[in-house]
Amino acid sequence: MEKKIFYPIVEIFHSVQGEGAWVGVNAFFIRLGGCDVHCPWCDQKESWSKSGYPFSSSAQLRKEAKTANPAIIVITGGEPLLHNLDPLTEELRELGIPLHLETSGAHLFSGKFHWVTFSPKKFKPPHFSVYDHVQELKVVVANDGDLKWAEEQAAKVPPETVKYLQPEWNTDTSQELILQYVLHHPEWRISLQTHKFLKVR
Repeated sequence: MEKKIFYPIVEIFHSVQGEGAWVGVNAFFIRLGGCDVHCPWCDQKESWSKSGYPFSSSAQLRKEAKTANPAIIVITGGEPLLHNLDPLTEELRELGIPLHLETSGAHLFSGKFHWVTFSPKKFKPPHFSVYDHVQELKVVVANDGDLKWAEEQAAKVPPETVKYLQPEWNTDTSQELILQYVLHHPEWRISLQTHKFLKVR
């Protein structure tokens, strides 16, 4: 008999996607606990720990997502790939709603997704298994070194991948740095965290 897997849930909520290619789309978010990347600018530090959160089964999460009736379901974190996502995505795909993953790619890829947003971090380089699954590359930029990192990562993803540079929210100079870079490198786009401007989750 297959062992049932339970996932630590930091929060589940129904909102809109605030970043990247699917910005503004009706989305149901499942935020899993646990992260070992520890970005200094992270705005979800409460999700770093796996402990202290309630656990839910794939079936319970499917029920919650069905009730919300969103356009997309987004698995985020924390770092979701710390967990085996195969059972979760198998359950959720029965709803017929596109499944999205937001990941730094720091661990072995698992799960079956319609869209993978890959946000690699220099603090913990990505696992090689992630690159072939990526539809969207999104790199947070605070300085020139981050632009170099972005280009290195762009060379490893499929050529049709949509490429975004996102300003680091607390770095005043990052927006202008990205703007000028995009103006001289048309293969890149700017991603803004519109949910922060809208003041929604």
